[in-house]
Order: sequence, then structure tokens, then C-alpha cells
Amino acid sequence: MKYRPIVLGFLFLLSIITYVDRVCISVAGPKMQQELNLSPEQWGWVVAAFAFAYAIFEIPTGSMGDRVGPRSVLARIVIWWSIFTSLTGVVSSYTVLLITRFLFGAGEAGAYPNSSAAISRWFPATERGRAHGVVWMASRIGGAISPLMVIPIQIAYGWRASFFVFGILGVVWAAAWYWWFRDNPRDKTGVTAAEITEIGPPKSGDTHALPWGQALRSANLWWIMLMYHTYCWGSFFYLSWLHTFLVKGRGYDDAEIKSLSWMPFAFGACANILGGITSDYLVKRIGLKWGRRLVGMAGLGASAVFITLTMFTQDKVASVVLLALGYAGSDFMLPVAWAVCLDVGRKYAGAVTGAMNTAGQLGSTLTSLAFGYLVTAYGNYDAPLVPMAVMTAISALLWLMIDPTVEIIEERRQEPSPLPKAA
Repeated sequence: MKYRPIVLGFLFLLSIITYVDRVCISVAGPKMQQELNLSPEQWGWVVAAFAFAYAIFEIPTGSMGDRVGPRSVLARIVIWWSIFTSLTGVVSSYTVLLITRFLFGAGEAGAYPNSSAAISRWFPATERGRAHGVVWMASRIGGAISPLMVIPIQIAYGWRASFFVFGILGVVWAAAWYWWFRDNPRDKTGVTAAEITEIGPPKSGDTHALPWGQALRSANLWWIMLMYHTYCWGSFFYLSWLHTFLVKGRGYDDAEIKSLSWMPFAFGACANILGGITSDYLVKRIGLKWGRRLVGMAGLGASAVFITLTMFTQDKVASVVLLALGYAGSDFMLPVAWAVCLDVGRKYAGAVTGAMNTAGQLGSTLTSLAFGYLVTAYGNYDAPLVPMAVMTAISALLWLMIDPTVEIIEERRQEPSPLPKAA
């Protein structure tokens, strides 16, 4: 029996819970805005508060996983954000909501970098793209089922009750994870010698702190961060503004939200696993550099096209289908971006993915704010799609600058001692 699938199963469930909790506020957003009397600009600040806090704490928490290990760090992260998920259900004012969502983001920061650190420790390089594809596919499943779970709770008990229910799920996961998982596969009872050989040499037998001075001199790291920053300008819309866009921009009611708003996340789920499998296949056939690059460019390029096309239709079904295809395109790229961080970061995977996601969440913050202000300035919900499409196209082109074969921290290799000269 191999234990890697069980590790991936834990991370799969974690990713579902993460996105159920994140998308919950997007689904509840229209009713929250109505009850708390929030303007589009104010709602932009609410969703940006999460992204900004996430950005601030992503590198410290990702680096903590490299030093301490993802076992204890992920347990702490999940318990923290579960508490603030539940507390979202008791807010009564705009200011309190801002503070709660900021603390929610601070708590959830580092979840995916530490998932990546776990994958780095438990999976060989040829399986990491697929593993990340499974993890990100799970996140989209969480997004897809969120409206199916939230809307019935909202109808029966109000929007506040949905946050109480979802806060409990994370605590259960954290307890099971901490009990079962081990940071080093060699420390887990039952892992066979054959599986240890498949995993390869230990990536994190000891703790590692990224030498930031050296890392920040790496052009590769900066290109990865810029690529992810521009990518998040388009992708974060689906977690923050999608349901408000469908209700206020396309005239959806609760029944239509429940029956159609799952579509972008379902398309994204399929694209994530397909992108990871495709990249791993191409890596074996044409090499690491273009095996990663081609998937990144193709996915983001397609996403930019479909987001642009959404602006040219007011049809309810066509709009959500085009948005779903746009999300599928960017999600086709997503597991590759995280696999690249493992390619170039090696034993510093937590810190490198944290740096990438920090840059990304700064993009999420800016697009969240820009969306609200552009809606007010232009009087419609299509105007914010323009910067989303432009930045996604730029992200596609930036893949030409990323080289997965160049490590951010070049390890010094010990030279063999010279032979003594003959007398």
C-alpha cells in the first residue's frame, strides 16, 4: 500500500474546505450588501481586505512551513481561518466586516504554500504537476458546491448561518491531519522502502530557511511573481465578484445562481487536473522548460480571449459559459505555476510559493478594488472585465521569461579533493 494517495486525499479535502469557505462570501455577497447597505466600492474593500492580509502573511507562513514543517503549520492555519469563517456570520457593520475578513485572510495565508511543501516532501518531480492539478481541482469543486450548499441555508436560516456551518468543517480536518501526517515520509509508520525510493532523496529532512538576499537576485523569481500577479487580476474575480456580477450585471435570481453559478468552478476543476497531467506528459516528452511553458501560455491566452468575449453578450447562459471557459483556461495553467515553484525552489518550496502567491494576492487586492470603482464610474458591470482580460494576456506572455530549469538558489556542489602530486 502506498501512502502518497492518502496525503493527496488530505490535501484534496483541505482544498475543498478552503474554497467552500472563500466562495461562501461571494455567494452571500448580494444579500450581505443589501442587509449591511454596502456600495460597490465598499464591497470591493471587503473582498480586498482578505486578499491584502493573505498577501502580507503568505511569505512568513510559507517560510514557516519550510522551517517547522507543514504538519503543524497547516493545522494552525485551518483552525485560525475556521474561527474567522464563523465570526463572519456575526458581523453587524461595515467596519467589523472589514476587520473580520482581514483576519480571515491573515489566518488562511500559507495554506497552499504548505500544501506545496507537503507535495515536495512526499512526491517525486514527475508527479508534482499532477498532484497540484488534483489539489487545485478540489478547490474548484469547493467553489462549485458552495452555492449548492450556501443558498439553501440562506433561504432557510439566513446568510449568517452558512458561515457558522462551514467553520466547523476545518476544525475536523485539522485534527485528523495533525494525527495522521508526518513531515518526512521516513517518519511515517507503514511507508515501504519501495515507496521511499520512488519519492527520492529527502527534500526536507532538516529545516530550511530561504536565503532571501540570494533569492531576490534571481530574475526567475521576479518573472514568476509578476506572472502570478497579473494572473490573479482575472482569477480572483471568480472568488469575490462573480455572484454579484451575475445578480447585478446579468439579472440572475437565487434559482439561477444555484443552477448555473457552479459552472465556472466545474470547468476549472476539469482544467486543473488536465493541465497538471498535460504538463507532466510534456515534461517527459520535450523537457521541463517547454513542458511547463506551453501549458502556461496556452491556458492564459485562452482565458484572456473568453473574458473579452463575455463583454459582448448580455445573455445569461452565454455569459456564464464564457466566464466558465475563461476560468478553465487560467486553471489549465494553475497547477503548472505551482509545480514550477517546486522546480526552481526545491527544498525552499514553501517560501518560493509564498512569494509567488504574495505577488498574486496583491493583484487580487487591486482587481477587487478596481472592480467596485469601475462599476460606479461607468455604471455597468462589464467595464471591469477589460483590465482583467488585459492582465491575463500579459500573464500568458510572461511565461516566455520563466525558466523552470534554473533553480533560484544554486546549491554549491563540493568539488573532489585534488590528487596529491607525485614526489
